[in-house]
Amino acid sequence: MSNDMIQLLVLAGIAIFLILRLKNVLGTREGFEKPPLADPAATDAAQSKRQSFEVIEGGADRDIIDHVDEDSEAAKALANMKRVEPSFGVSDFLEGARGAYEMILMGFERGEMENIEAFLSDEVKEAFASVFAERADKGLLVEASFVGVRELTLQDAEFNQTTNEAEVTVRFVGELTSVVRDSAGDIIEGDPNTIKRQKDVWTFARVMGSDDPNWQLVATGE
Repeated sequence: MSNDMIQLLVLAGIAIFLILRLKNVLGTREGFEKPPLADPAATDAAQSKRQSFEVIEGGADRDIIDHVDEDSEAAKALANMKRVEPSFGVSDFLEGARGAYEMILMGFERGEMENIEAFLSDEVKEAFASVFAERADKGLLVEASFVGVRELTLQDAEFNQTTNEAEVTVRFVGELTSVVRDSAGDIIEGDPNTIKRQKDVWTFARVMGSDDPNWQLVATGE
């Protein structure tokens, strides 16, 4: 056998060896391979899992459960308020209540009915007017300055699905300075340099879905 023939056989053997090694390492692919068909059972399970995840991810309305227990009657009432008026937000309402508390409390302390009467129900308006009249009869003057709201808690909520009337009860802990002066100008109660803490439980009401966006104070307590 000639030397050329021997060299050819050796090269051919090396080539076959390399091909076998490549097949073992990379596997075999022939043209474009379609992805394997999905197992129907596995697909259904994955879809179900994805749907469950979406429900968990959406979860309960944080705007509600950040303020009341998820399974409470108050939570159901707030959810119904949102159903009737989708733009209603509990957190937004509470921010508005914070401002209303300062405005109404200072209006009451200073006897300035004209500034707050639009935000009072007829019953509360009459109660305030009675206090103002008693002060006037005794010649008393209240001087007050609002410091801030120390605490604000949504205490309860109710919703009448027949009339769409909503009531939200909020507990406030406010801080203010207040003195009462007699007709001579002498202080008979309070200290202008002492901050006092005042606790109030107020109930606001409104017909959800109505054109009037204002809530009215319908009840006060401690």
